[in-house]
Amino acid sequence: MTQFTKDDVQYFANFVRIGLSDEEAEVYAEQLADMISFTNVLREVDTENVAPMTHPIPLYNVLREDVPRDVLDREEMLKSVKEHEDGLIKVPSIL
Repeated sequence: MTQFTKDDVQYFANFVRIGLSDEEAEVYAEQLADMISFTNVLREVDTENVAPMTHPIPLYNVLREDVPRDVLDREEMLKSVKEHEDGLIKVPSIL
């Protein structure tokens, strides 16, 4: 089993600019050792006939084909906006 000391944890914490107390470093050292030992348990699982996957649920492309079509008449749409000019909707400037 891999052991981590509080000095190891302090090194990692300094590397990523996180301040830890000595008590926190001791707790995290134990937790890191537990996580590493758990990965060793996972290595023992038989995955011989298991296909690699990127997601546990099969995903399919559910998007429709992008076909241009007239949904709303431009003149009808422009009747519902406050300001428009040359067939375009005027919006407030944000920058």
